Amino acid sequence: MTSGTDFASKSVFRHLLRGGLGFGFLIGSIALVPAVGLAGLLLAPLGLVALRGCPTCWAVGLVQTISMGRLQRSCVDGRCQLTTERP
Repeated sequence: MTSGTDFASKSVFRHLLRGGLGFGFLIGSIALVPAVGLAGLLLAPLGLVALRGCPTCWAVGLVQTISMGRLQRSCVDGRCQLTTERP
């Protein structure tokens, strides 16, 4: 079983920064094809590394980063329940 924070970042700002870089590299790799040819596609792997695999993984990580520390899951006798952390 995983901890539930597999795709989360340390902060929302850091996660959004990774997303900006990742999507920027992906868009740039496609936009540069007319100017530099297929060599522009070399930016695509950098974008995928920044997004930790795929845009969906990044989106899941954003949700995990936002909810990190706010939602608590507890399982008792085979029944799991989500509760919000009280301040």
